[in-house]
Amino acid sequence: QSKAADPESFAAWAMKNPSSQYLVQYKLDGASIELQYRNGKLEKAVTRGDGIIGDDITPNARRMAGVASELPEPFSGGVRGEVLMSHEVHRTKYADKVNCRNAANGLMKRKDGTGSEDLQVICYDAAGTIFKDGPDSEGAKNDKPVAFQTEMEKLAWLQKMGFQTVQTVVLEKPEEIIEYRGKIMASRKDLPFDIDGLVIKLPEIDPEDAAKPRPEKQIAFKFSLEEAVTTLIAIEWSESGVNYTPIGIVEPVRLAGTTVQRANLCNPDMIRTMRLKIGSRVVIVKRGEIIPKIETLVENPPNAKEIDQPVICSQCGTALIDEGTRLYCPNQACPKRVLHRIEKWIATLDIRELGDVLIQKLFDAGKLRSIADLYRLTADDLASLERMGPVLARKIIRSIEAVREVPLEVFLAGLDIEGVGPLIARNLVSSGFNSLEKLFSAREEDFLALNGIGSIMAKGIVDGISECRGEIEAILASGKIQIQAAAAGSADAVLAGKSFCFTGELVSMKRQEAEKLVSRFGGVAKSSVTKDLSFLVTNEPESGSDKNRKARQYGIPVISETEFLSIIDGARQGISKV
Repeated sequence: QSKAADPESFAAWAMKNPSSQYLVQYKLDGASIELQYRNGKLEKAVTRGDGIIGDDITPNARRMAGVASELPEPFSGGVRGEVLMSHEVHRTKYADKVNCRNAANGLMKRKDGTGSEDLQVICYDAAGTIFKDGPDSEGAKNDKPVAFQTEMEKLAWLQKMGFQTVQTVVLEKPEEIIEYRGKIMASRKDLPFDIDGLVIKLPEIDPEDAAKPRPEKQIAFKFSLEEAVTTLIAIEWSESGVNYTPIGIVEPVRLAGTTVQRANLCNPDMIRTMRLKIGSRVVIVKRGEIIPKIETLVENPPNAKEIDQPVICSQCGTALIDEGTRLYCPNQACPKRVLHRIEKWIATLDIRELGDVLIQKLFDAGKLRSIADLYRLTADDLASLERMGPVLARKIIRSIEAVREVPLEVFLAGLDIEGVGPLIARNLVSSGFNSLEKLFSAREEDFLALNGIGSIMAKGIVDGISECRGEIEAILASGKIQIQAAAAGSADAVLAGKSFCFTGELVSMKRQEAEKLVSRFGGVAKSSVTKDLSFLVTNEPESGSDKNRKARQYGIPVISETEFLSIIDGARQGISKV
């Protein structure tokens, strides 16, 4: 079966397979078995073996619970199921084995059959023919294929034959399936057998689709080691600049090898869309994020409480604006906004010697109320601060003035415009907005034409550049810093229009250095694989990583570090090798 490891992948499958109903079954975590019958009598029980030739374990299978040696109808064909060991049996008799699956695999293949009676077979599929003795009234051979029209008919027939069948429910909407998956994840430790996901099928049986190596009308919706179910016990509102971002505080839970207590919620819309409350049971995921993310709601217990959301800026008292995807203070003069912009500028330009404590002291003393004020500071201004001598003061001034020229994308990223970090800034510059004049005159629709920029971000960029125009002009008027001349039309821009994403370990340099080289020659370094990516750079092209998988899916060229360095060598010579 094809597999979906997360709700997004499953939702994509459901979009391609719309239906008014979906069959949802436990994905049993055992060993596959086919029970082969001739005229209603068990002839062979075969496992998957090496994937081509199965192992015949018929004597052992006859001793397993759920295996019928003779059926009430003269059926000839195969019945598919899973060989399982219950948690109870594992705990009381085979606790020395790692898990139920390993224990079951060992027992079912024993030559003497010992322990097979501790195993059980649960069935989910069947195909074959019912034979009856003698000709019918017209003299024809009296046999007919078992032709099921729906999956539920098949399950009903299996039950009629005496087989135990897999737990099955019928749900109408993909959202219900995602929510059901969360509930099963939360309760699976209480199930009698191990399961590692759900199997979703369309209710009608399509023989042509079923005959494919990977049927398209069913999918395994797996559980992941990077997912867990826990309880939301509180919300903290993280204040970064003017933005208020909800962080979920959850009951501690083990997730992908670590204990998790905090999970990202991104914005107020996520809370509303998922109907989250204090006390909600939730699924959290950790797929590379530093802080895990709350992904779906499992259930809201009766005692769950509504989440309180801040309405007033804690710094200036201005009423906050809730745009759904963003909760923020609109006051342009809010001290938090001003201070955060200064801190962002210093961090982006990597100005040394100016730590957060010193920046706060200068801000509180009224000596630093804008980015431009940085370039007006004197050694005397600094020396007047507590515990600041003249030697250290001069060192700090030299550090500020050491950065005299910066690329436009760095200048832009340092302005703390909402949504404009280094990657978006590079995207803007490499897409033709390579001067302040072009940025000042750009409209929302101009930015909307660029990949990765939606209407909310486009509006934010236009509003942010307009808001910062006075600050930009004041910074440049200081004469102590300037923007590097645009590289368009020169050898430096030889990678213009090309984008690179790096995955895995590089040998000759750090990833950050490689990304700077891409930017240096006019290209864009991306952190993820998208359909418009030019190259994925990796020394492990056969890896099963998410980036490698997506590159293969989108048909994106995958190149080695050596090939990347060859492209850079060409760029240094003004030669395009891409």
